[in-house]
Amino acid sequence: MSNRETKTDVILIGAGIMSATLGTLLKELVPEWKITVFEKLSKAGEESSNEWNNAGTGHAALCELNYTKEKPDGSVDISKAININEQFQLSMQFWSYLVNNKLIENPQDFIMPLPHMSFVQGEQNVTFLKKRFEALSNNPLFQGMEFSEDPEKLKEWIPLIMQERASNEAIAATKIDSGTDVNFGALTRMLFDHLESKNIDLNYKHSVSDIKRTSDGLWELKVRNLDRGTVERHTAKFVFIGGGGGSIHLLQKSGIPEGKNIGGFPVSGIFMVCNNPDVTAQHHAKVYGKAKVGAPPMSVPHLDTRFIDNKKSLLFGPFAGFSPKFLKTGSMFDLVTSIKPDNLLTMLSAGAKEMALTKYLIQQVMLSKEQRLAELREFIPNAKSEDWDLVVAGQRVQVIKDTEAGKGTLQFGTEVVSAADGSIAALLGASPGASTAVHVMIEVIKKCFPDHVKEWEPKIKEMIPSYGVSLMENPELLREIHTLTAQTLGLSISEKAKEKTKAKAKEPVLS
Repeated sequence: MSNRETKTDVILIGAGIMSATLGTLLKELVPEWKITVFEKLSKAGEESSNEWNNAGTGHAALCELNYTKEKPDGSVDISKAININEQFQLSMQFWSYLVNNKLIENPQDFIMPLPHMSFVQGEQNVTFLKKRFEALSNNPLFQGMEFSEDPEKLKEWIPLIMQERASNEAIAATKIDSGTDVNFGALTRMLFDHLESKNIDLNYKHSVSDIKRTSDGLWELKVRNLDRGTVERHTAKFVFIGGGGGSIHLLQKSGIPEGKNIGGFPVSGIFMVCNNPDVTAQHHAKVYGKAKVGAPPMSVPHLDTRFIDNKKSLLFGPFAGFSPKFLKTGSMFDLVTSIKPDNLLTMLSAGAKEMALTKYLIQQVMLSKEQRLAELREFIPNAKSEDWDLVVAGQRVQVIKDTEAGKGTLQFGTEVVSAADGSIAALLGASPGASTAVHVMIEVIKKCFPDHVKEWEPKIKEMIPSYGVSLMENPELLREIHTLTAQTLGLSISEKAKEKTKAKAKEPVLS
């Protein structure tokens, strides 16, 4: 047992994009607060935030069809798309503030302009996409979106997808040039580099094994130093649990009533990555399709240009896999040990209700490379097996809880669970995740530090000019913010910039 003990204002568990964002916000708002971070791996951004463990899409609902549901009357509900787009705008503003104030450098190292497209096949899906386009293109948040069913136009937009495609097939696509590819791993590392320069106490290879309330209202963490094999004790006034899939276990150990009756179901992701630079050079967009009937929302297929380590790559997926681990680096017992007396009925109810998901996962796990290639050929008709390799992406733990929809309801979004007194908060869930980190962490601040929000508001508005304002209802402010963030982050889509990104597209692929 180590005699190391510390007392601090804030403890952040997990060195991913969420802790990085919350830590950076708090350091700007109250520089004098002491912040301590514990991460069980050897560096920041290695689990869910790592560039190979997520799709790298700046989720703004520009192309993701699962954010726009078709209602029974045939109309398209765009309310979720509006919410997600507004949330992503907050991230863009905050990142711009960081660049403008030299807190991070070279935005091109973590964000690149990239068209976002939706692509569908079949008359019914074409009709849906057209209705979706009409609903979104009238909204200021989605200005600049184009729609086409013309094969010649689609050959300009997506030449690789159109090669050797059957001419009698009903197809359509939407395209918007203001999309982005975001390297959340690189951004996470940049933010922690900045925080280290501000003297936060950053501890790698430290695993939090227990968390409990002390008699004086503080939180005491039992932390194992993995290098030395010693156990340390650290106390704080506020704790944020941002440990990805590992957050559920720590939330349960905290004992707060808000964490009862909550479980998690892990789903792993597998992508196909192109190893042929000639193929990669022919595609320059994120192209999202429509999930098959009966498939869960996280299964939406997409063909993505990615920029990783300043090199271009091309990924297709995701295919689902199953492992009982809650983290890629987790334990095979994670799922079993997460089942407690208070969530047993919730988990059993979910098991009974989600037979379709279970069947889907079994089918996905059993897929051969040829079967995966057959799905890829719906996007690239002439795809060759030798040009593609498999890469295992990150683990995502979908939240299971009791809701108005019934006991044991599977949730597919991101949510925060916090104690009534605001002294502890945990982030659970998956998509849209990292893209909305700033919105989610502002919500944590409002929930957990309500007595400070009024005095912090001027600084929050300096960092996020649209804070508290609906951009959809203020198109002039939206245009102004769009222009400024695009300039600051190097995303301005001028003709010169278009030529530059096209040239970038021809750079060597990352194999």
